[in-house]
Amino acid sequence: MSIRFGNSCVNCDNLVEGNTCKVHGVKVGNSYTCDSFEMKAALKDETNCVTCVKFESSDCANPQKAAPGMSC
Repeated sequence: MSIRFGNSCVNCDNLVEGNTCKVHGVKVGNSYTCDSFEMKAALKDETNCVTCVKFESSDCANPQKAAPGMSC
């Protein structure tokens, strides 16, 4: 099973302050989406070996180099 972000207003670039859709001009919530959905571009810098599900497991691609602060 793959885990993905949902195409909901929470992950949409059109969501502005006060949970308002800047395209439709209405207040929205977690369960809303529409055809104007645009995924927010966001980089997350907390991704590293320690947060990887494969860290210290037999599935790790680089077991000799895997360490906190490193990534594949």
